[in-house]
Amino acid sequence: MSVKLEDTLKDENLIKRLEEIAKDTALLHGVLMRTKDTPNSPEVVSYAPFTLFPTSVPAALFHQALAVQTQFNRLVDRVSQNHSFLEDTLASTIKVDDFTARLFNIYKQVQQEGHAQKIVVGLNRSDYMLDHSPDGRTSLKQIEINTIAASFGGLASRTPDVHRHILKVANLPDECSLVLDNNPAAGLAKGLAKAWELYGSKRAVVLFLVENVQRNIYDHRYVENELWKRNIPVIRRQFEDVFRTGSLDESKRLFVDGHEVAIVYFRNGYMPQNYTSEQSWEVRLMMERSVAVKCPDISTHLAGTKEVQQELARPGVLECFFPDEPETVSQIRATFAGLYTLDMGEEGDNTVAMALANPDQYVLKPQREGGGNNIYGSEICEVLEKLKNSSERTAYILMDKIQPVPVQNILLRPGAPLKVSSCLSELGAFGAYVRKGSELVLNECVGHLLRTKSSEHADGGVAAGVAVLDNPLLV
Repeated sequence: MSVKLEDTLKDENLIKRLEEIAKDTALLHGVLMRTKDTPNSPEVVSYAPFTLFPTSVPAALFHQALAVQTQFNRLVDRVSQNHSFLEDTLASTIKVDDFTARLFNIYKQVQQEGHAQKIVVGLNRSDYMLDHSPDGRTSLKQIEINTIAASFGGLASRTPDVHRHILKVANLPDECSLVLDNNPAAGLAKGLAKAWELYGSKRAVVLFLVENVQRNIYDHRYVENELWKRNIPVIRRQFEDVFRTGSLDESKRLFVDGHEVAIVYFRNGYMPQNYTSEQSWEVRLMMERSVAVKCPDISTHLAGTKEVQQELARPGVLECFFPDEPETVSQIRATFAGLYTLDMGEEGDNTVAMALANPDQYVLKPQREGGGNNIYGSEICEVLEKLKNSSERTAYILMDKIQPVPVQNILLRPGAPLKVSSCLSELGAFGAYVRKGSELVLNECVGHLLRTKSSEHADGGVAAGVAVLDNPLLV
């Protein structure tokens, strides 16, 4: 953070004035969420939580995250096509994790029938933190890669103008010029639009598969509206709707409410609680069996699991996916934090002992998406003491805890007090790729996302009510 920005944080009168301006500016620019009390009503909205000021990020590490994203796109795509790798990697997990097992059963059924889908589209987000080592060096370390329902591409497209305006009002023009343009909504829509075009039917729709609670609908709407700008029709439906009105014809084309579906864009379906009945699982299988393009398809969904992330970090594994590309391997591997298996056997036993001896140095991660699931500190000991001799431990992986340097900022949330907090940030890079058969016809990094939370919170994202939206201030 610049000296001027640090001084501004100490000016209580200015901060009080900026608070009201910042919230109004967020509303003016469409940085919106529905309220907790009325999540399905457009009648009552509020600003999505955000930082008063953008957060300093070293320019070299920011550009590293964006540069490696196209390689991660290729890696995810190659992993999704490698049946033996997915089967071997997830073998122990599916014995103890029912959710992953049910996804894998659908995957196996689709494999046995033969992939009806010839077009693949991936919209993912790779998340990082900045690790500060004891020797004073700062490096980019990957937290995870999200291959399903990677969120906030829409709202992140609106926040740069908000922070620029705040900085102008605070008389910080130099800092204002360091906030980059960012439009992941357009880039994510570009990937969907390319897949829709390749599907080849102008009457076919893009189906957004959504949850019944719609607090974050405006994030979806930005991507949706980008598709409408291209004259691509969009419908929004829930699992229950597709069960009631969905069907496959003899060519395995998917129809919902009489609409032929070109693409199923999953903004739901990544957590066990999203599948509220057996009907939800029947719908997922029907969609996966169809010729509609799935974003992601079931194999790409599985490619984003924690166990796959841990396996890719093993020595020699990346080389299997990029046999003649040592530069690609080193570019990807440079972002990996230490990842350790909890499979049964000597290696997993050593991981358990290592975690119990120094729990504060690690994070215990279950096979779950959506934020707020990770385990830290003394809770790691509680979980592993209970599971250390049980195969249930294989539902988790262990990762080195990244050690970022806290920065000062103010988190603006509806109803929260105005105060300076010690904060930690997480940088995400959005990727979009499209493959037809064996040809990768689009592969891009389409934008970024910065989320910031108080350092008192170990885990949790924006949707979980812990982190807030932010922008990188490149230094």
